[in-house]
Order: sequence, then structure tokens, then C-alpha cells
Amino acid sequence: MRVIMMGSPDFAVPTLDALVEAGHDVVAVYSQPPRPAGRGKKMHPTPMEKRAREHGIALRTPKSLKKGPAQEEFAALEADVAVVAAYGLILPQAILDAPRMGCINVHASLLPRWRGAAPIHRAIMAGDEQTGVTIMQMEAGLDTGPMLVDDATPIGDKNTGELTEELARMGSRLIVQYLGDPDAYSPRKQPDEGVTYAHKIDKREARIDWARDAVAIKRQIQGLAPWPGAWTQIDGTRLKILAAEMASNAGHGQVGEVLDDRLTIGCGIGALRPTRIQRAGKGVTDIDDFLRGSAVAPGTLIT
Repeated sequence: MRVIMMGSPDFAVPTLDALVEAGHDVVAVYSQPPRPAGRGKKMHPTPMEKRAREHGIALRTPKSLKKGPAQEEFAALEADVAVVAAYGLILPQAILDAPRMGCINVHASLLPRWRGAAPIHRAIMAGDEQTGVTIMQMEAGLDTGPMLVDDATPIGDKNTGELTEELARMGSRLIVQYLGDPDAYSPRKQPDEGVTYAHKIDKREARIDWARDAVAIKRQIQGLAPWPGAWTQIDGTRLKILAAEMASNAGHGQVGEVLDDRLTIGCGIGALRPTRIQRAGKGVTDIDDFLRGSAVAPGTLIT
């Protein structure tokens, strides 16, 4: 098929690779424009832009698809289908209608649960037992279109980074499966029950409130790792906690109090022991290496 690929982050890259490997004619890649990042504010291309250049595929990075010239350029590609995976721009109806088969979305949740921008983060933070990928026919609503094919996986102790990689591979497999024989899949209307929205992650959600239940804090840590990273402070120094384990025999203390020499921290209910930590401006380290260089005395209050 003649395919337009639309995506921006790492999640979308395996889908592009799979389309190329399956022999589809990827006539263009659409991605978000480069953006300034880092201390020097240098312009950084998206992972999808980098991979498109490696494949030698024509690249387009419009800031918007709402105006006529951009829509005409898109339609002129005469694609059979556009495959969309975490592109990051709203697609007007003229774009949705341009390919012969319309636009097909690789969405990282089991719809209708977690429509929206951050389905992987939200599934982990909510304590869902499983998630997955839904291949969906796009329409004007936010992730409301008919479902074509899906698959599920348990979440367990995976963090957002690990689960994103797994779902990216799953999505690439499912889209190739679907495009290999579209007539084999009947569109299914999404159920009206069970709809939830995965709102974009706000960095203000990343600060840990130790008065919460230890289970909820552990989910917060998993769901925000590796980005933006759940954080707390020890003596005014910010620490990201990127992994933690439940501490069932930690004793009792105040909320936020260090309960032992292994940095077990008291919560509103229960206690947590960080296992991977990152001090501001430093690399990620496991808890034993961190404590060897920065012992934290029992009784210290973490804020």
C-alpha cells in the first residue's frame, strides 16, 4: 500500500520500521517540528524524524494541518492509508478523509479506557492490571473511532518506559497484521461504558506526597519513570525516585520519616523503600550505591 506515516516520539518508530520491512511504500513521514531542548536550547528533531532520514523517506514537519496548502499537499500524496502513532497534532476532517482508507491510529490503551494524550502513564498510575494497543479508525472525536484490532498485556511492575517499548512493538505488529488483510477485520463501535481520559502529564503531579498510601505512591513512581520522574526532597536537595518497593516490616513513624538505614520512608498508610534514585544533576544509581555516598539517618524527615 501507499502509506503516510504520522508520528513523533520513540513509540512511533517501531511502526515505521515494521511498515518498511513489510514492503509497504511509505511515501512520506509527518512528524512534529524540531524543538529547542537542553541547556543550550539547541533544536532537536523527533525520534521519528531521525528514523525517516535513516530510511531515506520524504519528511514533512508542518506546525499545523488546518490550512488549505498543507491539506492539499497531504492529499496530493494519493495514499491508500495514513498510519498515526502519537503524532501530536489534531487532524482536521480534510486530512482524515484524504487517504483512500482514511487514517488509522495505533493507540496505546484498550479503548475506550484511556483515550487521550498519556494512556500509558495513566494506566500505571491508576493501578490497572493490564493495558494494550488498539488499532482504530480515526474520526473527528478524541480517540472515539471504531476499533479494528487489539491486544493486551499485563502491567505488573513495568514502569512507563518499559511498557512504552513493549506496546510500541505490539502496535507495530498489529498494524502490519491489519494492513495485510483489512477485509478480515470488522470495525467495532467502542462501548459507551468504561470511557476514561488520559490527560497530559503535568510536572506538578511529580512531587511525592508521603501522606498518601504507599501503594498509590509506588504507582506514581512507576507511572512517571523515566519521565518526568517522581521526586522528593532531603534537606533541600531534590531526588527523583525512579523505582521503589513496598516495605511491609518497616515499623511505624511519621509521614515522610526515614525508618531505617536503608532509606525506608513512612507513608500515610504503609512504607516504601526506594531502589533507584537520581540526585539533581547526577546520574541514576541504585539505592545501595546512593547510601554509600550519602547516608541518610533514621528519623530524617523527607518532604
